[in-house]
Amino acid sequence: MIVQKAATDDKIVILTEVNEAFAAPNSMLDLFLESFHNGDNITHHLDHLIIVAMDQKAFEKCKSVHRHCYLHEDLGSDLSSENVYLSKPYLDLVWTKVRLWQLILDQGYSFLFTDIDVMWFRDPFRHISVYADFTIACDRFYGNPEDHSSNNANTGMVYAKPTRKNIEVLKYWREARQRFPTTNEQTVYYEIKFELASKFDLKVQYVSTEYWGNFCQLHKNFAKLATFHPCCLVGLKDKIAQIKNITEEWKMYKSMNLKS
Repeated sequence: MIVQKAATDDKIVILTEVNEAFAAPNSMLDLFLESFHNGDNITHHLDHLIIVAMDQKAFEKCKSVHRHCYLHEDLGSDLSSENVYLSKPYLDLVWTKVRLWQLILDQGYSFLFTDIDVMWFRDPFRHISVYADFTIACDRFYGNPEDHSSNNANTGMVYAKPTRKNIEVLKYWREARQRFPTTNEQTVYYEIKFELASKFDLKVQYVSTEYWGNFCQLHKNFAKLATFHPCCLVGLKDKIAQIKNITEEWKMYKSMNLKS
């Protein structure tokens, strides 16, 4: 029901996930939602955003600040804290999103997934290919948006359409976790991306870091940036500090352009 309420007329939803640590006051959830209001005519996207809470406290915080909140139950682990990279709770947390994507596609909806620490400046939908099966952000982008070999995918921003092929791709991706049990969903994608391309004829559009930016391959051309993800930084405290800096730079850029 929540998906139907949040979806656009053409059956697209925006998804993110949050736990207690990232939903605390002045943490990622507040910064994430604020970015839509600081952005360039993108507040309407909040009407189509579903925030999936990983624990009860995150769910309560979500309900106090947003319309479409969903409590993800039966997770099997305590996912409320800031978890150590590649620990079991961390892996359980990041793998929930692939399961979530599959559930959304199964219901016949397209999704744009965004990590909760991705700041939105402009509409990222303008960089999504209508021809690709998946559109995926990059840690590092090397010029050709269709190049599986060079581009380093980042699953912090992913778009997919509800085709049978894509549902099978996500099922295959989730099952591949058994082959690589100690790593995250993004690294597993690196390991199986050529299998996906050959087995399913999967067409992927990788988005330049000039548009969906990050700290791995830093571009701060605010005339082009649509989103910014603080990947390649470790630790919630450092991420928050750097996001606040980027946000202030964006606000200054926007203010100067309004005056000119």
